[in-house]
Amino acid sequence: MPRTSTIVSLADIAEDQWGLFTRRQAESTGMAWTTLARLAKDGVAERVAHGVYRLRGNARDDNLGVSAAWLQLAPDTMVWDRTPELGVVCRWSAAAVYGLGRLPTGVHQFTLPARRQTRRADVRLYRADLADGEWARVGGLLVTTPSRIAADLLDDGEDPLAVAHVVADALRGAKDVQSDVASAIASHAVRFGFADRDGLALLECLVHLAHDPQRLHPPTGFATAPGEAASPGQQFLLMRADEAPTDGNKRTTIRLTTVMRQGLPRRHGRRAVL
Repeated sequence: MPRTSTIVSLADIAEDQWGLFTRRQAESTGMAWTTLARLAKDGVAERVAHGVYRLRGNARDDNLGVSAAWLQLAPDTMVWDRTPELGVVCRWSAAAVYGLGRLPTGVHQFTLPARRQTRRADVRLYRADLADGEWARVGGLLVTTPSRIAADLLDDGEDPLAVAHVVADALRGAKDVQSDVASAIASHAVRFGFADRDGLALLECLVHLAHDPQRLHPPTGFATAPGEAASPGQQFLLMRADEAPTDGNKRTTIRLTTVMRQGLPRRHGRRAVL
């Protein structure tokens, strides 16, 4: 049987890690792997991923899967000692941590500064350097900010309407600010038919689509030019939104197609009103 002091040390670690601990962390308390195996066999600890366990009696966290996968990236390091160099939850996984968007994901996504590989089919690792303002600690996890999430998803070519819901939810929930989101997505403005680096115009269009895709008039902040057709980028944006799953109401698709054909004129020097 493990010593009481060892169990107490392990419980202290798990308490600050959503009830989770790694085999390496258990060994750092002086516990032998055979003892850990016996605890798992007896039901005191539950194996939730390779090398990651949960102490019985702790409430199951909604982010259990991504938390366990994150611990696997640096199994020796306690949650409170982790830095972005050891991995940051990103993209749809990060959106789920914040409660943003409407697309559930069975894949755990992380950003690291150096290229790494994983044997897990449900884990995706991305190489990127994150600035200080592009990540935050949320419930103990290191997570990219909503503005960085939006930029990454657009980089990946994700469905614009799905990204729009992430952005709108973030602004509505005060999880990020308009200026930061606009700055983060500015490099995509031209691709969607707006002026070079006009992230505010792209942001307003995304928010418009997320809030009311059935509206037939352009969003506030766009100057209407009679007879002006939608740019290829704007057509692409609305066409992708049209193809995305909706609430099943066919009328939504028809009305959104109408908006696409009318076109969203280019923005001319006016700040968007969200």
